[in-house]
Amino acid sequence: MKIRRASIAALALTALLALTSCGGNTAPGDGMEGMDHGGRSSAPATNAAVNDADLMFANMMKEHHAQAIEMSDVLLGKEGVDQRVVSLAEQIKDDQMPEIEMMDRWLEDWGADTSDMDNMDHGGGTMSEAEMQALEDASGANASRLFLEQMIQHHEGAVDMAQDEVDNGQNSAAIALAKTVIGAQTEEIATMKDILATL
Repeated sequence: MKIRRASIAALALTALLALTSCGGNTAPGDGMEGMDHGGRSSAPATNAAVNDADLMFANMMKEHHAQAIEMSDVLLGKEGVDQRVVSLAEQIKDDQMPEIEMMDRWLEDWGADTSDMDNMDHGGGTMSEAEMQALEDASGANASRLFLEQMIQHHEGAVDMAQDEVDNGQNSAAIALAKTVIGAQTEEIATMKDILATL
């Protein structure tokens, strides 16, 4: 499962990077529109259309992803955790860290003001401090179960946020990422529910 999911994620990310590096910049008279010869793809859509929904999506989703990585790190630091849950936590980190980096580049290129992020709602499914502490305190099978329950809720919130971007966004790269999030996290929700039923 992990190899297959990694392949899907890699293909999706490759497609996104290709889209953002080749289709995002629309400055006239450039002659090399969208080309980036510096190695890493520049953040997409510097001159492409961006609306409030795109800005909200990138701001909120990168923080939402950051908490999923934090949850995964907490889980991975424990002993006695079901190996299927360990693999899932590793996969979540592998998928979401590159997406955070990409959204950070977008926001920088878009000139977005992120100074108020600390006071911002980071979307449905976000864990409270008490919920994060409960995960910190859990061990073994209890930690496996709690992580799955929390991450299902977390992923459901991410899917809702991504669907809002698909419905209301304007930037093609952001919408493409939102569709990737919907597909990947819907699949992971199903996997987590299957694992949870067997614990």
